[in-house]
Amino acid sequence: MNLEELNGLPAAQARSQFENCCAAEKWIEGMLAGRPYRNSESLIAQSRSLWDSLTEPDWLQAFEAHPQIGNVETLRQKYAGTKALASGEQSGTSLASDDVLQRLKAANDLYLKRHGFIFIVCATGKSAEEMLALLEARLGNSREQELKNAACEQAKITELRLEKLV
Repeated sequence: MNLEELNGLPAAQARSQFENCCAAEKWIEGMLAGRPYRNSESLIAQSRSLWDSLTEPDWLQAFEAHPQIGNVETLRQKYAGTKALASGEQSGTSLASDDVLQRLKAANDLYLKRHGFIFIVCATGKSAEEMLALLEARLGNSREQELKNAACEQAKITELRLEKLV
């Protein structure tokens, strides 16, 4: 799809495309309201300005659409509708040893219990070992710090998906 096609989509179809980039309803509504976009830079600028206005409930809504890093079953289930845009995001886990995958699972479970949401990282280009190290390093952070960290990572993921979209 190109930008002209995105601009010309009926609202329901454009909504679906934006939702594949980020599941936060407030963000989706803002992206729809920003159409038509002059160029990809204006698309990204709109996303960034909206991201700055989101609150904790919006971020949590966005996080809910993500599978846990390294959890193959949730990857299959949650990425079914975003396969084209999300392809390769967690490809680093495909080469991971069983030990690393088990450690990722254990750390993810602890993170979720401690912070109330899953670990979010822009996984593109990162190995499973790198993601595990980041996860373990962030485990001791406060919930408030992790909410900010996860929101920043979600913004990166969203921008990458927007770039792939158009």
